[in-house]
Amino acid sequence: MCPYRLVLEHVTSRWGVLVLMELLDRPYRFGELRRTIGRVSEKMLTQTLQTLERDGLVHRDAKPVIPPRVDYSLTDLGREAAEQVRALAQWTERRMDDVERARAAYDSGRSEAAAGQD
Repeated sequence: MCPYRLVLEHVTSRWGVLVLMELLDRPYRFGELRRTIGRVSEKMLTQTLQTLERDGLVHRDAKPVIPPRVDYSLTDLGREAAEQVRALAQWTERRMDDVERARAAYDSGRSEAAAGQD
């Protein structure tokens, strides 16, 4: 797999998109981020954060205190990627009516084609 495709996969994965968009607002602690995103397992969030950190998009700041405190934030590169992801999400929201119409037309055409084969 081409290296850029792998990064694209990380950025546009189900949890990658949500992590990047949330971290655009502010840094989060792990538990806060998990609650904000919702319905993500601890394991998946950990893997996503590690992957994005490895790609240079997320910064992990572990403070040597008791209890341990770890904050996650975007790097400059991560902020740039997150802004692109947010733009795509906003485009999707703006164009959802068009997508719904296209889906309905497609489904209608498929139903008619299937009925014609019977």
